[in-house]
Amino acid sequence: MKASISTLNDLDEGIDFRNVDQIKRGLLASMVRYVGFDPESATPHDWFFALAGLLRGHLSEQGMRTSRSQYGQDVKRVYYLSMEFLTGRRLMKHLLDLGIEPQVRAALAELGQNLDTVAEQESDAALGNGGLGRLAACFLDSMATHAYPGYGYGIRYEFGMFSQTIENGQQVEHPESWLQNGSPWEIVRHNVSHTVRFGGRIVCFRDEEGRESCRWVDTDDVVAEAYDLKETGYGGAISVNLRLWSARSTQDFDLRYFNEGNYIEAVKEKTVSETLSKVLYPMDTTLMGQELRLKQEYFFVSASLQDILARFLKVHKNPRLFPEKTVIQLNDTHPALAVPELMRLLMDQHGLNWEDAWDITRNTFAYTNHTLLPEALETWPIDLMEALLPRHMEIIYRINYFFLQEIRRTYPGDVEMVRRLSLIDDSTRRVRMAHLAVVGSARVNGVAALHTELLRSRVFPDFDRIYPGKFVNVTNGITQRRWLLQSNPPLATLITDAIGPAWVSDLDRLRDLEALADDAAFQDSFRAIKRKAKTRAAALIAERCGVAVRPETLFDTQIKRIHEYKRQLLNILQVIARYNHLRASGKPDLLPRTVIFGGKAAPGYFMAKKIIRLINDVADAINHDPAVRGLLRVAFVPNYNVSTAEILIPGCDLSEQISTAGTEASGTGNMKFALNGALTIGTLDGANIEIREEVGEDNIFIFGQTAEEVARTKAAGYNPWNIYHNDPELKTVIDMIRDGFFCTEQPDRYHPLVNALLDGGDVFLVLADFRSYMNAQAAVDALYTDEKTWTRKAILNVARMGKFSSDRAIHTYAREIWGIDKMTRDDA
Repeated sequence: MKASISTLNDLDEGIDFRNVDQIKRGLLASMVRYVGFDPESATPHDWFFALAGLLRGHLSEQGMRTSRSQYGQDVKRVYYLSMEFLTGRRLMKHLLDLGIEPQVRAALAELGQNLDTVAEQESDAALGNGGLGRLAACFLDSMATHAYPGYGYGIRYEFGMFSQTIENGQQVEHPESWLQNGSPWEIVRHNVSHTVRFGGRIVCFRDEEGRESCRWVDTDDVVAEAYDLKETGYGGAISVNLRLWSARSTQDFDLRYFNEGNYIEAVKEKTVSETLSKVLYPMDTTLMGQELRLKQEYFFVSASLQDILARFLKVHKNPRLFPEKTVIQLNDTHPALAVPELMRLLMDQHGLNWEDAWDITRNTFAYTNHTLLPEALETWPIDLMEALLPRHMEIIYRINYFFLQEIRRTYPGDVEMVRRLSLIDDSTRRVRMAHLAVVGSARVNGVAALHTELLRSRVFPDFDRIYPGKFVNVTNGITQRRWLLQSNPPLATLITDAIGPAWVSDLDRLRDLEALADDAAFQDSFRAIKRKAKTRAAALIAERCGVAVRPETLFDTQIKRIHEYKRQLLNILQVIARYNHLRASGKPDLLPRTVIFGGKAAPGYFMAKKIIRLINDVADAINHDPAVRGLLRVAFVPNYNVSTAEILIPGCDLSEQISTAGTEASGTGNMKFALNGALTIGTLDGANIEIREEVGEDNIFIFGQTAEEVARTKAAGYNPWNIYHNDPELKTVIDMIRDGFFCTEQPDRYHPLVNALLDGGDVFLVLADFRSYMNAQAAVDALYTDEKTWTRKAILNVARMGKFSSDRAIHTYAREIWGIDKMTRDDA
């Protein structure tokens, strides 16, 4: 007998999460029945699993209600495809979203447990690395909070990217075993799996009516198995489902090889197949690594597209209605293979002709670009594509043929334009995945005003010319629920007490804080909260780095992925210059400062790993020099992740956002820091430009060349040697690095970094911006001594961050790109 909707309503009688006694009984039952431990001897880790298991049941009910409402209202849904979802810990988020944190805290206390201690037992989900994955997580939060019907799709990485330790100053990578104890939040969908194919050959034929049909045969197959996570939104009305795919072999065990005594060969297929969901971003400096990366991208794309089509066809039998009920967002080029995959499924599996399939495809997808760096625009070798995905290469060739025919008709004789726009780079024999995403999508968006402008004018000018209106801007955002309400409860409470709680779902309401920027009592409370956050950050630094830092010093923080364009190297040059000044001066006149770094370098990124080692060598020298004790400390916090950020960001005074202008797409760390009352020092790059517009020029430290000036400098024949010779302070710093001052046992250790700056042309204009950066740092020192003025500016930064909520970004996507409406929950 089919269960009615009222069955779910009746389940509410199980546990009333507003009732402390009922929560206690539920926790005890969960501990005994699901965790399997005696409550009298259970550890905080056991209590975490008991509480998570109890909540998961409630989240499952919520997910079922959401799904039924979506089907009942026949809503258009957005599917967000991303290689990363950096969700962070989930327990406290769910409690805050559902509004039951006080009751659960009280229930645990009556059972002799502390909620904060229990929450610390949770591991960060290793499903991402940096801003791309955190943005995706923020977007799911905003979709759920504002009731947009959405789904996330990604890969269930067993080991994530890697766990980082610092040994002898160097980054060392270890497996990130976040699943070693299991995840209590996952729901394994054994009944939801899809076959993903690789290799093989294509057989094409025509039916009696002359229609061409193709079959992909003799393939090596992998099964994608679904794992679901429920993403709650604030208020707990609906949830968004995040479906992650785990790779499973089609043949777990070959008994024939086993019986012959060849035990390794017996499980070889299983081992090879399941590497697809082992590690985020395998090192692609080798051919095997490139093949695995490409297979990963197609694996999750194919499984997701098959799943999306299956869901659509449960209700709508006509595939031509697909774009009316479905929009698929490609988060960067990693999922760009979704374009030929949807074409393949529509034609080969569902019998549509080319014209109809292409019309559906190009009206279904939207593409978000996240990079301006040409080397970061993903391309794949044709030979590799033809070997692994022969059917998709046929489709890509055909898309390219018809696309270029259209270009030739519109711009006859313009051979160079055809060459620039082609999906195939004939000179390198590679497929341009960004071109494929642009051609196959209805809309393309950048993620900051400057980024979108440069996309249109420098990266894709020809596409912008032939597709007027296709390129739009949606400046990135962050969720204030995670990055203020959860990560900085004292500041969140202060704000709520002052202006009410509406800011939690409408960040523009923070503007009401402006009236309190000069209020002495509010300033005192604000400073006390910042001091408490810095004390907490100092404890983390002491634990992780063995470096004692003083909370009364200025905390200067740069935590993000280690990359040359983000210019951690510029920061460390400034640190060395400060160190030299302190050593040379009879009486120090610089403000006491703690400089904090954090971030991972890709395993194959030689220069980024050199920068990490230089930071640690410089830190070792400074932290052991009695001449600067109490005046300067440097710490590199290892294994930077969401939970670490939740401690370091609230404790920051000065946020370093110093990328070369015209290289950072947006940045979201800059938004998180400002929301927590840090002042930004940065270039006019990415979202820094819009942050300056919002907070005011007097409340941010801007330095360096603009994107236009960077272009002119390079066009004029930039020579970093001139700057080196004409700036004695800078010359001294570089000479110290070159001559082994910070690594006497290996004096030539940093020659590659120095050579890149001087002989390599200083690609990211580190030397060109050094003096301007030093001047801005001097302005920081001067202002920080004026406690009241600094606090006023910090409060105004918080008050004017409304634009940078992911809620605003999602409303914009829904209105201008996705064409979806908010849903209502239908419980009756």
